[in-house]
Amino acid sequence: MQNAALVGLSRQVALQRELDVVANNIANMNTIGFKADSSVFEEFLSPTARGDGVSTTDARVSFVRDRGTWHDLSQGSVETTGNPLDISIDGKAFLTIQTPRGERYTRNGALQINAQGQLVTTDGSPVLGESGPISLQPGDHDVSVSPEGVVSVREGTSIIDSQRGKLRLVSFDAASEAKLQKDGSGAFNANGGTPTPDKTSRVIQGSIEKSNVRGVVEMTRMMEITRAYTQVAAMLQQQSDMRTSAINKLADVPA
Repeated sequence: MQNAALVGLSRQVALQRELDVVANNIANMNTIGFKADSSVFEEFLSPTARGDGVSTTDARVSFVRDRGTWHDLSQGSVETTGNPLDISIDGKAFLTIQTPRGERYTRNGALQINAQGQLVTTDGSPVLGESGPISLQPGDHDVSVSPEGVVSVREGTSIIDSQRGKLRLVSFDAASEAKLQKDGSGAFNANGGTPTPDKTSRVIQGSIEKSNVRGVVEMTRMMEITRAYTQVAAMLQQQSDMRTSAINKLADVPA
């Protein structure tokens, strides 16, 4: 296979991967706490150029190699809901939740109370406080969450707040952020990174953090990727047509 075809194929594979990432971002534009992804590519220089069974070291061919994705952890816009169980975080902190796969970290603050009285995420994962899962008792009402993450309630007819726990807010340094892996439902796996208690971020009750996906940017990027893929396909078709034409002309040469 000619070098042009190999280079074009590597570019198409990279574009397909990038299109998948952009499509996933667009699909999660309305997912609470979702963090957008971006693709990372690098140049790979072939040690030799090859074509028609002949190799040479006089020229090196540049290919595209997919290195993976990185997460945009910037804060999304905050929407006021008025629901006392909805919380958003002003800062870099994450909520700590318990899943069957272990502790995970999320910015999805659309919380609920399950049948056992535990504070849970929309997928049923218990929200962890500094002393374990945060549980409410029968008769608790008027739930409030302080900016520091302290969960308080009014118990029965009492007019005095009773604390039910303090949210375990954690953040990651730059090295640990780079290790975070998405684990579904807006949660992240630390993947060897080290979460540390966050004392600077603030909790905002009655609001949620929306996805940080920029819809217009992602739609524009999708059109650019589609256009680039079409251009590469046209180039490969031209190369194929030229090769076919050359073979046909050689076949017509008298012996």
